[in-house]
Amino acid sequence: MRQLNPFIAVVMVLAFALAAEAGPVVVTDAAGHKTEFPQAVNRVICSGSGCLRLLTYLQAEPLAVAVDDIESRTRKFDARPYALANPQFKEMPTFGEFRGHDNPELILTLEPQPQVIFKTYAFSMGYNPVELQDKTGIPVVALSYGDLGKLRPQLYQSMRTMGEVLGKGQRAEEVIAFFETQIKELEQRTTDIPEKDRPTVFIGGVAFKGPHGYQSTEPAYPPFQFIHANNLAYDTGLSGKELRHSDVSKEKIIEWNPDYLFLDLYTLQLGDKASGLAELRTDPAYRTLSAVKEGKVYGLLPYNGYSKNYGSILANAFYIGKLLYPDRFQDVDPAAKADAIYSFLVGKPVFKTMNDIFGGLAYQPVPVN
Repeated sequence: MRQLNPFIAVVMVLAFALAAEAGPVVVTDAAGHKTEFPQAVNRVICSGSGCLRLLTYLQAEPLAVAVDDIESRTRKFDARPYALANPQFKEMPTFGEFRGHDNPELILTLEPQPQVIFKTYAFSMGYNPVELQDKTGIPVVALSYGDLGKLRPQLYQSMRTMGEVLGKGQRAEEVIAFFETQIKELEQRTTDIPEKDRPTVFIGGVAFKGPHGYQSTEPAYPPFQFIHANNLAYDTGLSGKELRHSDVSKEKIIEWNPDYLFLDLYTLQLGDKASGLAELRTDPAYRTLSAVKEGKVYGLLPYNGYSKNYGSILANAFYIGKLLYPDRFQDVDPAAKADAIYSFLVGKPVFKTMNDIFGGLAYQPVPVN
């Protein structure tokens, strides 16, 4: 029998000893609950808006043993790059309804059984995570979905928590570093542009728990912030409060008369008569806007699609930067940049697929005349 090299034998013994000594992993989730996990977690489910997106970012989507029912739906407009890159989600078993409305009985019938349930928006929508854990006997880890603005630390902590449970800590740090690098690059390209040279902008048609018309916006829209654009909706009397999705009155948009208008293409789900695009084409008030008259209306990939699309947010920022400040983004091809972002985050270049879904209107002037 061939003998093992003594040095290798010692290394193996030490490795086994360290593994045994390391013991289980203990994590504290967004709700402050501490949970203990075995070292090898390889079967999970993701409940709540955006949760499966985070799992995909960590390259851990093969660990999912089931999905919520939004993944099995076939819809004309799909704004979720993580789902487009993983069509196998449509064929997987379901464990409950979307937005966290889990079914404990269904979960208990899954084969194989998940070892952990990750849950976003745990206490604001859907099944109560404490009750879910009690009924299934499966640990539930609450995660804050965060954003790329003020809640960025919460997003990063959630990725680190998920990574720690799954042994994907290094990948979590890589994703965090990727976000930081992209945001820093955008800011460095534009930070010294004088205030007087920053065009005024507005984005309408932003989805929030479904599609909306043109008055729907994000006052703190991250792409505008990253490139220092003059977002007229940023100050809408919400000083001192958390800036989040809101509807701006049509009269206010007309009063502002922004230099550039942007259309979140998710609004197209409302159809040819009710979408934000239909409003820009037919509403006499919007027809008075200079940007409408001059053809300065541009299509952007959806900000939300089962919560915030972080890859699309970054891709949109590079496109808007190239449009507003072409001399600062001469080396950027927005479509290629989008695919580089998607390839890193979800494993596939899906820009063309998404653009085709939304009629080829992404990163183009939208015909409104």
